[in-house]
Amino acid sequence: MIIAGTEIKPGQQKQIEIPVAKLYTDTKISIPVHITRAKRAGPTVFISAAVHGDELNGIEIIRRLIHSPKFNIIRGCLIAVPMVNIYGVLNQSRYMPDRRDLNRSFPGSEKGSLAGRLAHIFLNEVVAHCNYGIDLHTGAIHRSNLPQIRGNLNDPETKQLAEAFGVPVILNSDLRDGSLREAAVNKDTKILLYEAGEALRFDELSIQSGVKGILKVLSHLKMVKKRSSRRKLAPYIAYSSSWLRASASGIVSEYAKLGDLVEAGDRLADINSPFGELINQVFAKRSGIIIGKQNIPLVQEGDAMYHLAYFGAEQDEVAEQIESLQESIKPFDNGLTEKP
Repeated sequence: MIIAGTEIKPGQQKQIEIPVAKLYTDTKISIPVHITRAKRAGPTVFISAAVHGDELNGIEIIRRLIHSPKFNIIRGCLIAVPMVNIYGVLNQSRYMPDRRDLNRSFPGSEKGSLAGRLAHIFLNEVVAHCNYGIDLHTGAIHRSNLPQIRGNLNDPETKQLAEAFGVPVILNSDLRDGSLREAAVNKDTKILLYEAGEALRFDELSIQSGVKGILKVLSHLKMVKKRSSRRKLAPYIAYSSSWLRASASGIVSEYAKLGDLVEAGDRLADINSPFGELINQVFAKRSGIIIGKQNIPLVQEGDAMYHLAYFGAEQDEVAEQIESLQESIKPFDNGLTEKP
């Protein structure tokens, strides 16, 4: 295996940097990559974070993962990339300096825009080596997502990986043009997208769930030793979801939170004027689980406020699993130590 001119032999662990274009100041910019290759042959997996530069949870997930006592690759190879859009991380921005969305710029081009060049480099230097991948994301700025896995569940192996990750919510998701996920699939790489938390913030539930989920997938692939789990969460698949949008502009008083099970007709929020007068109300149109929500208490007419996933008759069980997941997280646990 050769990445950016560096050979990684069986049994080696290396930290390398993949050069990208320089800043105006002539400062070199490179993508940091941590590679662990076992002596025994097996699958190659990439874990990527910060494809959107303001989505920081994944950076911490990868940091904790590679320092976890459970992180011992016994077969195959893991390529961990904590910051793909290094420019966005520097600027605390979702986008590239050319204002393009990197996750709509794949497969990119060696001589294209800056976003296209970075996409081309990452796809060919990292993804092309891999059988599987997990791309780590958060909600956009002022929006939070409940820990969830998205993927093409029509592919049986991708569905198995999604279920192995072990979060309660799995969302069947079509491929988007120009996305890393689409480009990876076109290179025969099975890929999961993990969504959890909010941009520019660390969220302990999202981070711990992400670390544990990745280790479960690596265990499923027999890349790490299988460990028994005292608490097993049964994942549930949502084949549809929708956003509830604000029907008026104003100041929000909310009654529903992330992870709540809501019934058709439930009041989720009031929209008020600056003088406190009720302008409008937001009601659930059908029963579902809130898997994403806007956090800022100000809305313009048409703003997306609540993202609901629909599970049919299983929704009570999903709500119980979400509650179980939330209870299993320790607020000050750094996720690195073994529990007695």
